[in-house]
Amino acid sequence: METGGRPDCGVCAAVDVHYLSTGGARAAAIVAADAAFAQVLAERTALVSRVPAYRPGEFYLRELPPLRAVLDDLNGLGLLVVDGYPDLDPRGRPGLGAHAHAEFGIPGIGVAKSRFRTATHAVPVLRGSSVRPLFVTAAGMPAADAADLVRRMAGRYRLPDALRRADSLARAGATTATDRQPGWPMQDAQNAAEPEGS
Repeated sequence: METGGRPDCGVCAAVDVHYLSTGGARAAAIVAADAAFAQVLAERTALVSRVPAYRPGEFYLRELPPLRAVLDDLNGLGLLVVDGYPDLDPRGRPGLGAHAHAEFGIPGIGVAKSRFRTATHAVPVLRGSSVRPLFVTAAGMPAADAADLVRRMAGRYRLPDALRRADSLARAGATTATDRQPGWPMQDAQNAAEPEGS
């Protein structure tokens, strides 16, 4: 898989989840035709009315249902970027990204804003004019390649634009046509990525 910002890794999604006081969660995905997220195809949100309560060491049980909902029926997905860690230590103790990698069968990149004490293998990445690094890990691809991709993702700030937008949508709960419950029809982003006449 080429991850240098070219579209040959398939459709790429940057995702985030916000937990609601009602016990549910809203997930958001920024869908792009390229790994640099320079060519955004769609913004999606999905609401899950109930998610499991937080249990230490099993955060993924809470996060995966909203991710499934927001990525439902998205064909051609080739790369997933999450706010967090795919693995939590150099021995590979699985975190959200590893579980998402197993769930969706595609490479996952974790971009964390703070260092997790056991994630000594995370690659620090400086972006923009920030002196505080992001901490990048990966599942299904080398961490060095993931770090290089994160360095080149669209946006001039510390956090890439796609992750900033996913966070904003998950928190705000956009009320546009991109909002959907699981199973609602949505245009196939893979078809939207193909040029006319192909």
